[in-house]
Amino acid sequence: MLRAVLRDVLGLDAARAAALGPNSGLFGALPELDSMAVAGLFTELEDRFGFMIDDDEVDGDLLETFGSLLAFTQAKRAAA
Repeated sequence: MLRAVLRDVLGLDAARAAALGPNSGLFGALPELDSMAVAGLFTELEDRFGFMIDDDEVDGDLLETFGSLLAFTQAKRAAA
């Protein structure tokens, strides 16, 4: 599901999204994920998964890798 969000928000093709692994870099590694796209990504995560992301939860580590964003998303979904 997270790969689908990244595909939709960033316009990644299916093969590129499928190739994302736990250690795949996101912010700074994917040119499509710039500061403007981050806001859209967070909004889409909230809408699709039904949770809210507070400003104090957002830091550089959150978007460092696909694995870190996946762990965050799973934790938020479990708490929702």
